Amino acid sequence: MGPTPRSARITSLDTIRGFAVLGILTMNVVSYGLGTSSYFNIDASSPQTWLDWFIGGFGEIFFDQKFMGLFSMLFGTGIVLFADRASVKGLRAGRLSLWRNFLLLLIGLAHASLWDGDVLVVYAVCAPLLVVLRNLSARVLFIAGALAMLVSPVGAAWVQTTIDATGEGLGEYWGDTGTMSDAVGLWLITDFFFRALGMMLIGVGAYRTGFLKGNAGDDCYRRSARWGLGLGLPLSAAGFAFVAVNNFEPDVAVIGSIPNTVATVPVVFGYTSLITLWHRRTLERPFNERVRAVGRMALTNYLSQTVLGILILRGLFNPADLNRMLLVLFMVGVWALQLWWSRAWLARHRYGPAEWVWRVATYRRLPG
Repeated sequence: MGPTPRSARITSLDTIRGFAVLGILTMNVVSYGLGTSSYFNIDASSPQTWLDWFIGGFGEIFFDQKFMGLFSMLFGTGIVLFADRASVKGLRAGRLSLWRNFLLLLIGLAHASLWDGDVLVVYAVCAPLLVVLRNLSARVLFIAGALAMLVSPVGAAWVQTTIDATGEGLGEYWGDTGTMSDAVGLWLITDFFFRALGMMLIGVGAYRTGFLKGNAGDDCYRRSARWGLGLGLPLSAAGFAFVAVNNFEPDVAVIGSIPNTVATVPVVFGYTSLITLWHRRTLERPFNERVRAVGRMALTNYLSQTVLGILILRGLFNPADLNRMLLVLFMVGVWALQLWWSRAWLARHRYGPAEWVWRVATYRRLPG
């Protein structure tokens, strides 16, 4: 039941996880400060300057869905890594994993009571399936993940047919357009769930091949970066341009998300490749150490981002007083804080605060 020795940690996973948890704030901060509709529709916030438009568009193309996808890949890998190591230690991996992820569900529900954008509940619900499927071949995991990802665009194409030109039924998804219909609400739930599940399965497949562990050669990661970003970013940009050219009208509100969803997988692999190459060249440098520390405290940092966002952006400001530039300043401040406190905390403790509580509750004993 002892902790994984530091010498046995997969440092590339810590680095990727660090960038993922920092990157996921780029879009969550919009929800904290400007609300749900501004998260999905950058035209929903007003008034806006050209800088707000630029920040919104840049976020849609380079960050939206991508860092949640990366975070999901790493969380799926973490679930399987825990089960694998529990088996090696002679523990009942299945039972222990179920208990551990039931605790994650409770953490997620508490988090969701504070902010409705929580993803931990989804991860906890998906976890038993990942534990069951974890020994399948990487190819099967990739196929299953891709099929799960396709649920979202197929659903989006269908839901768009239920939306009329006035936007009736979109509700807070797209702006002040009345009550959200059951079709849109169901699509949002299934979209959120299946995108997370798909990326978790793909992450386990990438872990099994050694790609996420940094076992491939530099040439492999360079090719992955070129192809992933070369295919994904133009597709994501085309999706944003399609919605913008149509003036963010309701008749493209849902189908406009399809290119970005499809682009998520190649972009995530491209980002993973760039981070892995950077990690190899900067392993002993202080900034890499700080990013790894953020990754080792991913749960603590994810939760604390929400606490800070709700307390500061909702507690001290009205949404009408905020704009995207102010959100960027808040985000950079949180990044600096987490890069500082993660390293400082782990210099004195083996686990982050939330990680420590989760571990103690999992094993029902204090760690050695």
